[in-house]
Amino acid sequence: MQLVSIRIITADIQRLTEFYARITGGSFTFYTSEFAELKTGTATLAIGSTKTLQAFGGAQVAQAAANKTAIIEFKVDHVDNDYERLAEYIQPYIVQPPTTMPWGNRSLLFRDPDGNLVNFFTPVAPGAIQKFAD
Repeated sequence: MQLVSIRIITADIQRLTEFYARITGGSFTFYTSEFAELKTGTATLAIGSTKTLQAFGGAQVAQAAANKTAIIEFKVDHVDNDYERLAEYIQPYIVQPPTTMPWGNRSLLFRDPDGNLVNFFTPVAPGAIQKFAD
């Protein structure tokens, strides 16, 4: 089994794809006006509009901007550099500036415009660096 993507459902696909393109420096491929993907080296971030829920059985399947449990995590080369690059842009969304966590990652937590929690992290302790060495 292989985890290949995480999909966010949103009421404003343009706003959310622009946000993730800006913070990651990547670009989305739009397959329709209601569905896009940002491919990374290890997984894909998919963003679908609420209109795509009809293919899954209707609007009751998922609710946009209601996530209170998941964190979308990106391993980055230098979290402090990303913080400096993005600080002004993500200022309204910052939950925690770069902080070294007990498990050895230096982590920047912020929310996307829909309220989803995003973590940019860099392993800094030997055990964390080793964990992500493969």
